[in-house]
Amino acid sequence: MEGIQQIPDEMLVSENKILCCECGILIKPNPSSMCVDCLRSHVDITEGIAKQGVLYFCRGCERYLQPPAEWIRAELESRELLALCLKKLKGLNRVKLIDASFVWTEPHSKRIKVKLTVQGTIESGTILEQTFIVEYLVNHHMCDDCHRSEAQNYWRALVQVRQKTDNKKTIYYLEQLILKHKAHESTLGIKPINEGLDFYYATEAHARKFVDFINTVLPVKYQHSKKLISHDIHSNVYNYKFSYSVEIVPISKDNVVCLPKKLTQQLGGISPICVVYRVTNSLHLIDQRTAQIAEVSSMLYWRYPFQSICSPKQLVEYIVMDIEPVMDKDRHYFPGQGTLSNKHVLSDCWVVRSCDLGLTENTIHIKTHLGHILKVGDTVLGYNLLDSNINDPNFEKLDSDRVPDVILIKKHYGDRSLRNRQRIWKLKHLTNEDEALHLDEKDYNEFLDDLEEDPNLRQNINIFKDNSKAIPVDSNDVYDETVPHVTLEEMLDDLVIDDVDMEDLTI
Repeated sequence: MEGIQQIPDEMLVSENKILCCECGILIKPNPSSMCVDCLRSHVDITEGIAKQGVLYFCRGCERYLQPPAEWIRAELESRELLALCLKKLKGLNRVKLIDASFVWTEPHSKRIKVKLTVQGTIESGTILEQTFIVEYLVNHHMCDDCHRSEAQNYWRALVQVRQKTDNKKTIYYLEQLILKHKAHESTLGIKPINEGLDFYYATEAHARKFVDFINTVLPVKYQHSKKLISHDIHSNVYNYKFSYSVEIVPISKDNVVCLPKKLTQQLGGISPICVVYRVTNSLHLIDQRTAQIAEVSSMLYWRYPFQSICSPKQLVEYIVMDIEPVMDKDRHYFPGQGTLSNKHVLSDCWVVRSCDLGLTENTIHIKTHLGHILKVGDTVLGYNLLDSNINDPNFEKLDSDRVPDVILIKKHYGDRSLRNRQRIWKLKHLTNEDEALHLDEKDYNEFLDDLEEDPNLRQNINIFKDNSKAIPVDSNDVYDETVPHVTLEEMLDDLVIDDVDMEDLTI
């Protein structure tokens, strides 16, 4: 046993290793017979991968260009931005991507750095892993949408919305519907004018979609035209500008109309003189003598057109002296009669003009559909047809016994200026130039009053809380229960972004 020599452990370990052909250190056997450091010095698997790139950023809409022509939104150090950087990197398909992450840079440096870890197989079959950094330069480039909005006369389609009437409540209602459904997101610009609004679009498809939206919410008709701007004879490409002229029915809420004889026959024998109590995608009419209701669609209106004989500017105040509901047995029914309203109560009413109260005892007896909201002593607004000069061909054909002396429209709830001061809600608008759209402040206040008085009307409108006005908390400040108002549950909180300085923040 003394003659046997013990083999050192270092010799046993070196039997499974070889010497590197470059530096001579012991390494595990591999096809290249070189250590990792020597392989990295001789072989670069990232040789065909670009180490620099360019990203195009639009400062107007804060989007990045994704070739060939798509603009996407991506925050700094987000997954979307990392995916965009990897797609822009040429030669990355030659290796296997293991990891990718951002390297922090100053936000204002216009540089984005991405750290990549890749694996590649060299000729000898050895798998090599390598880490490197790619630097992207952010260049500012205006996208096509922002370019169209900035450039003058760059629009390709125009939608002209018009309503030829003195009262603009329908235009105000359309404005709120557009905001509610965000139908104006594709517009390049909105220009309010005297009789309506102009909407500019980049493509005809966006303009046609907007016209279809208006056609579903209001009774309208439209005409389409196009103008040739340029023509390439070699490629046979035509460049047009498209225009849509949309005309809203010139009838607004609370107007009195006189229907043609053929139209009254189609509407179930309704009286020719009716009140427009609502305007949606059709005109909703009611006969104050029988409480019969009817709907006039857009197609039916333009087939049998008629005009308004009384507008809200001609309303007169009356005082209710007495009112009695009409029993069902006393109503006049006839074969083929149309639908009778269940929401209105037909009543016999005796009224006197407010200016004649105490001067005369001659009361006016009429039938009204407002029996569900009127009581003795109330003030009501109506039209005095007896003393009015009406120029309408349909009205001139009527017998005098079929024309009522007074038509009551709605209940009057006291001082309007007081209601305006106590109103703690507001509406948003399409443009910041509110004065250009609200040319008649009286019509706009009447529209706000209609929203308070009609809950069904404000279901399609976003109403926001007015933070500039205090909410009544004292019992003396609470609104009168008899005056309609918008509840707090129906109001939305307006988004307010306040910039806070870092010095003002406390831990």
